[in-house]
Amino acid sequence: MFTVDFYLPYPARLNPNVETARAHTRQWARDMGMIDGTVWTEEPFEGMDYGLMCAYTHPDCDAEALNLITDWYVWVFYFDDHFLETFKRTRDLAGAQVYLDRLDAFMAGDPPEPANPVERGLADLWARTVPARSAGWRERFAEVTRDLLQESMWELFHIDAGLVSNPLEYIEERRKVGGAPWSACLVEHATGAEVPPRLAGTRPLRVLTESFADAVHLRNDLFSYHREVAEEGELSNCVLVCERFFGCDTQRAAELTNDLLTSRLHQFEHTVLTELPQLFADHAVDPAEQERVLRYAKGLQDWQAGGHEWHMRSNRYVKPGTGSWPAVSAWHLTGPGGLRNHTAVPYRTVGPVRLPELHMPFQVGQNPHLEQARAAEIEWAHRMGFTSVWTDRQIRLHDFALCSAGIDPDASPEELILSANWLTWGTYGDDYYPLAFGPDLAAAKAQNRRLSLFMPLDLAPAATPANPLELGLADLWSRTAEPMPPASRAAFRAAVERMVVSWEWELANQAQRRVADPVDYIEMRRLTFGSDMTMSLARLRPGRHIPDELYRARPLWSMTHAAQDYLCLLNDIVSYQKEIQVHGETANGVLVMETFLGCDLPRAVEVVAALMNSRMKQFLHVEAADLPALLDDAGADDEVRRAVADHVQEMKDWMAGVMNWHLRTGRYRQYAEWDPLPRGLGTATTKIVSLVGGARWPIG
Repeated sequence: MFTVDFYLPYPARLNPNVETARAHTRQWARDMGMIDGTVWTEEPFEGMDYGLMCAYTHPDCDAEALNLITDWYVWVFYFDDHFLETFKRTRDLAGAQVYLDRLDAFMAGDPPEPANPVERGLADLWARTVPARSAGWRERFAEVTRDLLQESMWELFHIDAGLVSNPLEYIEERRKVGGAPWSACLVEHATGAEVPPRLAGTRPLRVLTESFADAVHLRNDLFSYHREVAEEGELSNCVLVCERFFGCDTQRAAELTNDLLTSRLHQFEHTVLTELPQLFADHAVDPAEQERVLRYAKGLQDWQAGGHEWHMRSNRYVKPGTGSWPAVSAWHLTGPGGLRNHTAVPYRTVGPVRLPELHMPFQVGQNPHLEQARAAEIEWAHRMGFTSVWTDRQIRLHDFALCSAGIDPDASPEELILSANWLTWGTYGDDYYPLAFGPDLAAAKAQNRRLSLFMPLDLAPAATPANPLELGLADLWSRTAEPMPPASRAAFRAAVERMVVSWEWELANQAQRRVADPVDYIEMRRLTFGSDMTMSLARLRPGRHIPDELYRARPLWSMTHAAQDYLCLLNDIVSYQKEIQVHGETANGVLVMETFLGCDLPRAVEVVAALMNSRMKQFLHVEAADLPALLDDAGADDEVRRAVADHVQEMKDWMAGVMNWHLRTGRYRQYAEWDPLPRGLGTATTKIVSLVGGARWPIG
């Protein structure tokens, strides 16, 4: 058994109604048929002590609320154990899907007659919970409950195929299947502090919920490793993920998992202290709403402290006679498991980065209109006034038309020029914000509010451009939005807005000299890179129809995130010297890995390359296995299948085209060496070749 030293800055508190909850939930479990002698028997049920768990995780609610919350946790743990016995051990994928689909009906207005303890418990709990909650909360709770149930199939798929996830896939999937976002909704219920609907989708509230969820899951992975991996044959555990990805022993993998847990807790605290006050000011949040948000945050904090205490005591994870976890002392505040240094030294000399070997199996298309687009792009950048930041030589060296030609090799001249102009504008904005605003977040926010004025959904001009950034956006919107159907127009505008708002996050980190938490960095990097916007550039023409339920399904968004992460991290490698040494920036994935792992630059590059290659491997696996299964299950017709195939091909073109541009553009060439590194981290499970479209690229 490994040992770790947990970061525990808050004491656990016990709800005085603990004995009432124990007695109530014992009888409720019997009434629902859960203590049936097969999945659960009396003695193990008592030892797991869910009444104690909920009394620790919800120390301030009254007896009635604690009884209800405890019943919910009994239900969710019974579901997990019942699913293991009934479907995971038997590998019954078809039966599992039918079983999960039927559970949806018990979160509707007219549920069917329950046929088993899981259905009986859900029907009872839903009727006892939702009448007291708002429509918005009900919708969010139904969504996270559905995720908790349906994403159990992801675990089953991995067991059936013998697959262990890469770290990026694991964190985002574990967030759904692990149930902590579901727990966060119950915190709202128990504390009587529903998050105000207008704030629920904001970055600070999202990060609070997600960092809480990740920390809960990572802690559980540490406690449950022996039970899940050694006894049950589970493959969904972060300690196992780290063992396989880093090629290390269990002790080191546990330490890495614990470091990530600590980092997520620090992210939670950082968000409360630095982002919530700004959110309250930006949205003019009144005192009553502020109190609800802060009560919700405190409820999440209490859950973390209480959840750890329960893990230490419950026989679900620590069996008598098998050892215990180390005691916690002041070391947890100062040692490796405690406070970490998230600051960076600006403008340090790092030298050029050697490009590692990367797996790129897709061909780069050749658009015949490239030279025409190059000339038009240079003319447009001058006309918009981008020479306020860039020289004429820089505009030519950037060569965004080359990137667009790879993204959409079949584009017409007009479409290719428009795409190149969008890339030019987005990159100009990314360079412009640090120069124009620096640490002045208020000015950056004001600029972002103005940018939305130049993307009117009704196409009616709402303002006069006051600088090159606004002039460029106004010109692009008038040329792009008019032929779009209303829904596509709104979606594309939202993608642009998400990108420009994410630049505020970069500026805030830059002002604080803060190196981001790894999970927060990856998720925000997709936005700062403009992934949604640039992927949309290949879809500016009207065309295919893919049903929303397929777009939202796990295989397609999994492929999308894999593709985005591959290119975001590629950009971080080739731009490392430019960003760290020349511009003194902190938003770079290589720097994030240096800081998190405490390693040197070559090792950090090696880790980032392994993450890229694992994401490519994931993309290919989902395309070959998960996507066909999704289309079969959905009964997709030939038209939908062609539309999905075209969409996947666009993602391949996007990856190949953007990688080709990174290796050829003069924007980065002087800051990197294109010599491959020796094979290393991650190569045991991924074939790594320094190829694009089957041939080694000449740089010149």
